[in-house]
Amino acid sequence: MKITGIGSACLDRIHQLEAWPEEDGSTHILSTITQGGGAAATAIVAAKRLGMDTEMIATIGTDEAGAEIRQGLEQEGVDTSCLQCYEGASPHSEIMVSPDGSRTKFVQNNTLPPIVWNEPCRAAIRSSAAIHLDGTRYDNAIAAAEIAAQSRVLISLDGCHMQQDHQKDIRLACMADILIMNARYPMMTTGLSMEKALLFYAEHCQVVITTHGADGCYAVVDQSVVHFPAFPVCAADTTGCGDVFHGAFLTAYLEHQPLEACIAFAQAAAALKSLRPGGRTGIPDRRTVLEFLRDHPDPWILQKND
Repeated sequence: MKITGIGSACLDRIHQLEAWPEEDGSTHILSTITQGGGAAATAIVAAKRLGMDTEMIATIGTDEAGAEIRQGLEQEGVDTSCLQCYEGASPHSEIMVSPDGSRTKFVQNNTLPPIVWNEPCRAAIRSSAAIHLDGTRYDNAIAAAEIAAQSRVLISLDGCHMQQDHQKDIRLACMADILIMNARYPMMTTGLSMEKALLFYAEHCQVVITTHGADGCYAVVDQSVVHFPAFPVCAADTTGCGDVFHGAFLTAYLEHQPLEACIAFAQAAAALKSLRPGGRTGIPDRRTVLEFLRDHPDPWILQKND
């Protein structure tokens, strides 16, 4: 089965800080890692490491960063035949990681043209078991969702990037079969409480989840919102953890695992990623995730049995 990602493929420079400085202060950068990033691209890399066939549709520039983005995906075995290259600078981010593993992102606006939906790109979507969107460019995401819907291809959306007109966000989100959002997205887009927002989206989507970092995630199960605690780990860098959650969840879902098992698989993959610096460095393979699940009791089951 193939998963095709549509959205952000960028280059990240990830700086490990000695401490987070006060305003108008300074700090030391202890180390820097440069590697491919982007929400959809990192999710696709995670799915590839976990055993899926993957492809990426995105725009990159003709600069050195664009070559690094392509090379990074190809080294992972991701099909890059639908990457579209334009004159100009590729998207990139500067990411500052605090000693506690939390990160702050400084993202350059993507000024490249939108994706041209030529026949190879359309065929890539039609031949997929699922597409995964990050919504960084609304025009790209809505066009891809429409192509997928016409071919009855499963649509997964990373609900994180929002438009000024939240009706656009709601339209895109309600096209998704799998809607996994960050902590702010449900309330910001609907104006409702978290629980009411999740239940609203559950009227339109097969799966509705919101991720909350170390607090785990909340999912709609049988028309109720259920808390799934995260695996307790000592995180070195949380960059990319949400993206890995998406790639791992979609992998398990396409294998027809129950919702609770999909969540545990995704949370284990994200926890393992957090143990190493960099958005992609720590992404685990399938064997590592399964060994982790074997050796660590599922926090949701422990909570359920209390």
